[in-house]
Amino acid sequence: MVLEMKVPSPGESITEVEIAEWLVEDGDYVEKDQAIAEVDSDKATLELPAEESGIITLKAEVGDAVAVGEVVCLIDTSAKKPEGDAPKAEAKEEPKKEEPKAEAKKAEPKKETYASGTPSPAAKKILDEKGIEPSSVSGTGRDGRITKEDAVQAVPSMGTPTGGNRGETRSKLSMLRRKVAERLVAAKNETAMLTTFNEVDMSPIFELRNQYKEEFKEKHGVGLGFMSFFTKAVIRALQMYPAVNSMIDGKEMITYDFCDISIAVSGPKGLMVPVIRNAENLTFRGVEAEVKRLALRARDGQITVDEMTGGTFTISNGGVFGSMLSTPIINPPQSGILGMHNIVERPIVRDGAIAIAPIMYVALSYDHRIIDGKESVGFLVAVKEALESPVELLMDGDVKKALEL
Repeated sequence: MVLEMKVPSPGESITEVEIAEWLVEDGDYVEKDQAIAEVDSDKATLELPAEESGIITLKAEVGDAVAVGEVVCLIDTSAKKPEGDAPKAEAKEEPKKEEPKAEAKKAEPKKETYASGTPSPAAKKILDEKGIEPSSVSGTGRDGRITKEDAVQAVPSMGTPTGGNRGETRSKLSMLRRKVAERLVAAKNETAMLTTFNEVDMSPIFELRNQYKEEFKEKHGVGLGFMSFFTKAVIRALQMYPAVNSMIDGKEMITYDFCDISIAVSGPKGLMVPVIRNAENLTFRGVEAEVKRLALRARDGQITVDEMTGGTFTISNGGVFGSMLSTPIINPPQSGILGMHNIVERPIVRDGAIAIAPIMYVALSYDHRIIDGKESVGFLVAVKEALESPVELLMDGDVKKALEL
């Protein structure tokens, strides 16, 4: 029996996928549920498992766009699994017969003539203009005459690239990358995007992490990172300024009473934005565990479309790559995104004196169509206040209880 394997639907609104890579070759024997291909949708890269065991015949090539429901391969389920590949006879390489070397012709010395080193009129004009002595130029013309080309080559280069590698490669963008590009351009063109900035003194969080990170990790099996503090601070600010937790739908504004926080992570196929559902109900441990789980799934290419669908607000941490400051682009249809950056020791004024503190610049990009300047600035100040006073504003004054220690 020959089974036709069709492209399954990766999720709602996805009508086609692209064959990113075949993990098997035509004629291979595959086991049921074995990953046979990686396919790119406009939202994620997914593995395609074999539906049955048998000999596979490929019906699509890498780079082909195939519609959902279209046949991509055949599996002959009646074929028996080969007991083992017979060892291939190693072909003995016959010693290469050395070609008789042609006797190198002895280069005959050029005969010097009256024309040797004499520039042509055009060449003489160029050499005179550049102040180059004809005796320093080797002529390639008849009887050693200096040609115009010889004179041009003798002029010192003023930055024109010569002699270096100037190759280029051309590769097709994946469907995921093309979709990301479209969404980013759409976000710039279809929203009234504006960015506001602030700075955060991270000293209180540094002190908390230094004091409790070992105990936290030992008890919960995950590290106490910055993402849990930022997520908690964002949730508090979203509850204070619900317009930032809203979206435009035609002529209406939808405001959510829950916080599904999208976190931008770097995966092998590019930027992924998995979602922490109902983050307002999670503890510090819960946020850290969910961030770790989603980041590992994105890194291993196991993230699903459902895990990246939705989200009411996005947090992007460019600081892990060394970014000092940026203007993050809104992740539509959301209306706001918070950009975190690297933490650098900088001089600040504290209690009327200069002090050195670990400072992070933060940026909020927002859709000005539904979020006013007062709300956007107030939101970012609320994030700053929570991060600079985490015990009082994020932990209700009880660190041990908040960290479940």
